[in-house]
Amino acid sequence: MKQVNPFYKSKEWRKCREKVLIRDHYLCQQCLRKGILTTANTVHHIKPLEDYPELALDENNLESICPTCHNKEHPEKGRGKKVEPQRKRRATILKAEPNPERW
Repeated sequence: MKQVNPFYKSKEWRKCREKVLIRDHYLCQQCLRKGILTTANTVHHIKPLEDYPELALDENNLESICPTCHNKEHPEKGRGKKVEPQRKRRATILKAEPNPERW
């Protein structure tokens, strides 16, 4: 089983994470840039934590993203599953006029 960085269990991180999710209205910022509304539950370091530890709690380096986008950002953390591209859902809206009744 993979070890979790102790930083992610810290009180400071949990508070910062919650602030970023609230700031972003729990919406995936990457999907939002494409015009898609998707719920986010992950806070992503734009510049990686391993390379820029000084930006760990910098809200300007954090964004809320959905699990799909996070897996695209970090394919090395996946479980070996191929990420299927999301299909756009389309709804067809029909306008119907009632038939005149004949007796």
